[in-house]
Amino acid sequence: MSYEKERVIESKETTSTLREKDAVIIVDHGSRRQESNLMLNEFVAMFKGRTGYHIVEPAHMELAEPSIRDAFRLCVEQGANRVIVSPFFLFPGRHWHKDIPSLVAEAARDHSGISYIITAPLGLHELMVDVMNDRIKQCLSHVAGDADECTVCAGTGRCRVYELS
Repeated sequence: MSYEKERVIESKETTSTLREKDAVIIVDHGSRRQESNLMLNEFVAMFKGRTGYHIVEPAHMELAEPSIRDAFRLCVEQGANRVIVSPFFLFPGRHWHKDIPSLVAEAARDHSGISYIITAPLGLHELMVDVMNDRIKQCLSHVAGDADECTVCAGTGRCRVYELS
């Protein structure tokens, strides 16, 4: 089995703007809980609906399908000539440094001529403060009886006050 050597392409013209044939793969860890995996599909639908990307696919790094390889193939089948892999992770740990790059490179080997980029994880973005504050306010409103459970907690019984005696 022979593999072509990866070429790193760095120019403003090729990387800094959205192109019509760009695809996005949003990749999470993957879970044994199907409910958790389905939440990624919901996020992908939200992302696609609010951005200019026409080709957006979910992928799970492990434990569930679709895999990064499957998602990469689906992007190419839909006409993508550049794939942007965006980790749905908070911080740049081992999965971002090693596992995801390895899995994406392996998937790309099946599709010569298709370039890809792996973006930074969500990280320390100031909008994450707003997201966390929104979650806190929602949960406090729910336990006060002023709001329904959020979609994440709905039906789990998790959004409640705990007190040890």
